[in-house]
Amino acid sequence: MRFIGITGGVGAGKTEILKYIGQHYKCEIYLADEIGHKVKEPGTEGYHALVALMGDGILAPDGQIDKPAMAAKIFAGVNIGNTLEATGGETSWGNPQISEAYIKGLKALGFNAVRIPCAWNSHLSNETTNQIDVAWLNRVSEVVGYCVANDMYAILNIHWDGGWLEDHILGGYSEALNTKQKTLWTQIATKLNDYDEHLLFAGSNELGMNETSSTNNEFKNVEDIRTIMKYEQAFVDAVRATGGNNATRCLIVQAPATRISDAVAGVYAMPTDVVENRLMVEFHFYEPYNFCLMEEDADWGKTFWYWGKDNTVTGSEHNATWGEEEYVKEQLAKIKAHFVDQGYPAVLGEYSAMKRTVSENQEMHNKSRAYWNEVVTREAKAHGCLPFYWETGGDINRTTGAAKEDYAIEGIMKGAAAGNYPF
Repeated sequence: MRFIGITGGVGAGKTEILKYIGQHYKCEIYLADEIGHKVKEPGTEGYHALVALMGDGILAPDGQIDKPAMAAKIFAGVNIGNTLEATGGETSWGNPQISEAYIKGLKALGFNAVRIPCAWNSHLSNETTNQIDVAWLNRVSEVVGYCVANDMYAILNIHWDGGWLEDHILGGYSEALNTKQKTLWTQIATKLNDYDEHLLFAGSNELGMNETSSTNNEFKNVEDIRTIMKYEQAFVDAVRATGGNNATRCLIVQAPATRISDAVAGVYAMPTDVVENRLMVEFHFYEPYNFCLMEEDADWGKTFWYWGKDNTVTGSEHNATWGEEEYVKEQLAKIKAHFVDQGYPAVLGEYSAMKRTVSENQEMHNKSRAYWNEVVTREAKAHGCLPFYWETGGDINRTTGAAKEDYAIEGIMKGAAAGNYPF
């Protein structure tokens, strides 16, 4: 009896070769992925070894390994922002190509997970059929491979992507857009199917956020939220239909506009899934706006340069007047009650406070950013939310992965160490 092993990287063509062999030769074919699933089934040696390594907290009530619980092993996550989602190409927004050295640098800082915002619509080889360019699929797979090879979790999404989906919510449901969503995710999921549970898929980014900026950041028509839900169901169904590892992969859907208020307003609901305990919900947090995003004073309010109970400057007009520690806890408690306590872990997919050069007290501003990072990271974990810091090259060197602003990274890591997931 002869044994022939077929090996190769993700996307190398192993599946097609095995299909050909199975059709033309009398032989038995054994797939490593299927064997890998079987050795993790309850009662097997592999199952007991994995539980011994990671603890019984990774088990669902039925004794099966619970992948969201495994994902909760994420200590701290970071975005590789303004890179693969750049619509003009990976380096078109000013950042260098992602290297494995950079990923290793992130891990050395203390991160064990990355979120990879990604564009796809600008990388189509056929716009009529929405066929993704093979070279781009290979490049994205290469970056995911850097993460998995270094034992890091990775979240891959369809980001803004020119707004083809997320900026066309208020106009009503479109079957053409729904079909495009399915077509893109079928290709992405098929290409990356060989990766194990270290890879998670996120269906979109901030659906309806830009459009509702002109409606007081509110969805005025509940049907718009139901439109989002239809597109998210298409994402889940498309990925599951590709089988293999994708049949049970953790999938992440986005709350409307990724706003907490819309997530918990009572209309939005999670998709249906053919497997249990494999869905998460994503939201973003940039509050208080005056501290995180506001670039200059306005007639309705001042920018906040300082934030937190011990970070005020006497006589300054730029001390925070709202949105401090208790506010953060109150907002995250809403996500916990509405999703986490109902069995859906949450992903805080983006959070950060802008770095400023201030005229009064730069040291206090830096301390405020560090403390905000600490509080939001700690409270996110305490409320069942996996934290992924939004970073585009201001705080971390995009070539080496080393810290540029040590205080900002130290704040994240301090919060991550103090935060304990409630599951």
